[in-house]
Amino acid sequence: METMTRKHQFDLTSQLPTSQAFLLRRSQASSRPPGMADKGVKVFGMWASPMAIRAEWALRLKGVDYEYIDEDLANKSEALLRYNPVTEKVPVLVHDGKPLAESTVIVEYIDEAWKDGYPIMPADPFERAQARFWARFAEEKCNAALYPIFMTTGEAQSKLVQEAQQCLKTLETALEGKTFFGGDAFGYLDIVTGWYAYWLPIIEEVTGVAIVTDEALPLIKAWFDRVVVVDAVKATLPPRDKLLALNKARREQLLSA
Repeated sequence: METMTRKHQFDLTSQLPTSQAFLLRRSQASSRPPGMADKGVKVFGMWASPMAIRAEWALRLKGVDYEYIDEDLANKSEALLRYNPVTEKVPVLVHDGKPLAESTVIVEYIDEAWKDGYPIMPADPFERAQARFWARFAEEKCNAALYPIFMTTGEAQSKLVQEAQQCLKTLETALEGKTFFGGDAFGYLDIVTGWYAYWLPIIEEVTGVAIVTDEALPLIKAWFDRVVVVDAVKATLPPRDKLLALNKARREQLLSA
């Protein structure tokens, strides 16, 4: 388990190559004063998890300093198991000693707990409900359509790609006429689905299939380019080569099982 303190200020690691800076920042230990262990904000995550990174994006958009704890999911820390005994998964947000699990729940909590900061959820009740609707659609339908592509080949995989594209095409309707799903600004639905912009091209390279193309999904493809340059996103993305190597190894393991 490695810890680091995320702060929104100049960092000497910004002068290092991307992969070195990423690893160094994640190895920097927090230096909280004695008696302050339960104060402040902590995020338990895993460097390659597209779900755990949502909590970091939300906190960075709000300008909240936090301590990041990178978990080894094969050897989970006592702290993670104590804070999330129900699912024992990341992410877990701990705010002044009080833990919350599940990434979408965490993102909504962050928006409510720091109301005066960057608005993540839409202000209008109807638009807020719509954002939740599409987030659930992405979680339950699109993600479920995408995951099997990673562990299949041949004709079965081709069929799954078509199903995933159809699902993403439906999601794309919520992006029509907008810069982001949140309108002109990166918002709740962008946080929930933003991992597609970085992880899906890697999955495409690993599996040898094209899922999001200019022809099939032009709005989402263009949105990818906008997502990866959002400051909160750029600051937390794992090194591409490291993520690519991990996913290649995972796929080989799954296909040989």
